[in-house]
Amino acid sequence: MAAKEGKLVRPGRSPTNSTTLDGRLYTSRMRGGLHPIPVEEYRGIGRRRGHNGYGVGLSHRGRVHHGDVQGELLTIGRFARLCRLSVKQLRHYDETGLLAPVHVDAGSGYRYYVPEQARDALTIALLREMDLPLAVIAQALAAEPESRAQILRAERDRLAERISRDQARLKMLERLAEGGLPGYEVTMGREPERRLAVARAVCAPAEIGETFEECVSRLLPVLGKAGIAWEPPLWALYPLDLEERMEIAVGAQTLQGEGTPGLEFEVLPGGPVAETVHIGPYAQLPLAYNALFAAIHERGLRPKAPVREAYLVGPAEAPQEELMTRLIIPIQESKA
Repeated sequence: MAAKEGKLVRPGRSPTNSTTLDGRLYTSRMRGGLHPIPVEEYRGIGRRRGHNGYGVGLSHRGRVHHGDVQGELLTIGRFARLCRLSVKQLRHYDETGLLAPVHVDAGSGYRYYVPEQARDALTIALLREMDLPLAVIAQALAAEPESRAQILRAERDRLAERISRDQARLKMLERLAEGGLPGYEVTMGREPERRLAVARAVCAPAEIGETFEECVSRLLPVLGKAGIAWEPPLWALYPLDLEERMEIAVGAQTLQGEGTPGLEFEVLPGGPVAETVHIGPYAQLPLAYNALFAAIHERGLRPKAPVREAYLVGPAEAPQEELMTRLIIPIQESKA
């Protein structure tokens, strides 16, 4: 019968202290009477009895005595049970370079481990359960304690960020479940030309909030130091499509400051726009954008970049539920 790693085989004859029942090999050396043993352990019994045809042997006490490996040699099946993992997981950890067996039989390809590897195996499984990427786990295992702590703290921060986004989505779903799509009043009008002093940055969609604050922290001190007056509210400019990496800008409307070191300006042309006002947390802005883009396309209009947000009531002035944001999308009047 063909044998696979970690599977049972039907041997031609049973070694000493073993017997065959219903076609499977059993041994009495295990506690609790007769138990089936994996094929690798059967081969181990053969090696202890002097029928060793491979490059590694076991002592009569069941310990490895080959090369630099010292200690009890465990089959992949036994090691999996020891660590409460599956054989499939251990094979995957080996294939990805996370946890290699201490020995691979040259003839059969069977993997062998030692008990000292259990801590790493359990740690890998724990971190995978927390959804840490394999590359990060490998990095953490190879690092010194101080560096490992930094790696894990960085992952903790990313997890906290993801949880925060998920909580915002949960609240948005609750709002939809309770009242359906909120009714936003979308109006078509004309926007005047605006000259903004801007700070730009490139970020991923998930980093917009953090990047917005970083742009504000660069822009306002320059305006204040130069004594440049600006007209509230603060503005933000976004592309039409939220790509993996995109440029955003934070702006303050002003007619002053030309030639000021460290200041960049952008003139937003006047023209037709579609707009609406969102009241509530920034995390629920997608609801307003849904209504805004739907109204544009229903009228056969074509949106143009940049999308503009004006923060009429910000976090410093009101709680999350009372934030007020004006959303403006320039449009072309021709048919799509």
